[in-house]
Amino acid sequence: MGGKEMTSVAIIGGGPGGLGTAIALSQLPFLRVTLYEKNPEPREAGAGLSLSSNAWKVLDLLGASDMVKGGSKSNTHQRSAYTGKVLSITQNPENSAEHHRGAIRARRTRLQSALLAKVPDGVIQYSKKLVSLEDLPGHGVRLLFQDQTDVVADIVVGADGIHSIVRRHLFPDHQLSFTGNTAFRVLVPRSHLSHIPDITPTTSWWWGEAGHVYLSDVDDETETENPLFEITVRSYREPEIPGETVYWGIPATNAKVASRVKTFDQRIRDAVSMVAEGEWREFATFAGPRLEKITGWDKVVLIGDASHPLSGAFGSGATFAMEDGWILARALERTRFTSHLARDALKIFESIRSPYYNKMYQHLDESKSRTQKFQAKTEDFDAILQYKVDSFLYGDKDFIYKNDIKKVWEEFCVTEQTKEE
Repeated sequence: MGGKEMTSVAIIGGGPGGLGTAIALSQLPFLRVTLYEKNPEPREAGAGLSLSSNAWKVLDLLGASDMVKGGSKSNTHQRSAYTGKVLSITQNPENSAEHHRGAIRARRTRLQSALLAKVPDGVIQYSKKLVSLEDLPGHGVRLLFQDQTDVVADIVVGADGIHSIVRRHLFPDHQLSFTGNTAFRVLVPRSHLSHIPDITPTTSWWWGEAGHVYLSDVDDETETENPLFEITVRSYREPEIPGETVYWGIPATNAKVASRVKTFDQRIRDAVSMVAEGEWREFATFAGPRLEKITGWDKVVLIGDASHPLSGAFGSGATFAMEDGWILARALERTRFTSHLARDALKIFESIRSPYYNKMYQHLDESKSRTQKFQAKTEDFDAILQYKVDSFLYGDKDFIYKNDIKKVWEEFCVTEQTKEE
């Protein structure tokens, strides 16, 4: 796979991570890149996604940032779900005058379209649902699809999400479990909610004991006549879901969603009632333990949710996956002329991205531990809620939201240069 021979890369999954990886790798002339997407056409399940400084940096590198617009998250309120009492107000410094883009919430389809536009023609193959992969020592990886076709690729990128088939074959002992949390998501015209006090003016979180509601614009009002608005209802204590059954984007009835907020503030109940029947989608969240490695067989690499099954713990999953793809491209570029291109590139990728994800797990573990210790000291719900909000807001997460992936790569190169001297 070294020298001037073309190296074949199979990317599994056409979400933001897969598309971002396809863009970055397609710019390398020694690679032959194919992305395999299980759906018959481009599809992005979900509602909105958050983009901060880290996202803009990688989107700039991929050439896709100008096409992504959304609603500003400059003013975020944290509230009690029962009374509506404001617990905290955050003015995002990224949305100040000197930052022309800032933190936004955008339709997932906007990001999808922006990335699709940058993927070269002929790279994506649709209706290709991966069934299995097999290590062929010295000969790459054999991929078998549901339509009974198969291919052999030198390198495989598992960008196939939290229920990754690639991860399942690479690490068969790794198991996901249902977190007990389910998110009900919808996008509705903002105008349908504007008559309800305190719902549409800001991005807001309404925190309850057994769930919360997230509200946000997802459109830039200057470019659309009837902007959409996101409502996400998250319930913490849902019935157990067996195995790894995928409840992802399935329809949910209005009655089911309303039952999750029946004790919440009237404004929340009114907002939920404004959604037309059949619009809600249900997303059951699964999670798994930290992976010791996110590469395997010296030629398979996991990116995005496939590599760190956290179920949206930081709301930046699409960005993580795009960062992964860009770093993978740089690693392959660096090892192009080595005798073991794939193995050497994946070793570099592992050395940069695995510690980053470990740091995220550590942050979550520490936050959970602090909250549990506080809850053990008091049963006062208001005090617990305020502590939870404070922890949610003020933990040091700059390593995530202000991550500069290009700078990360440059620092790696400097370190390697120093080792060689």
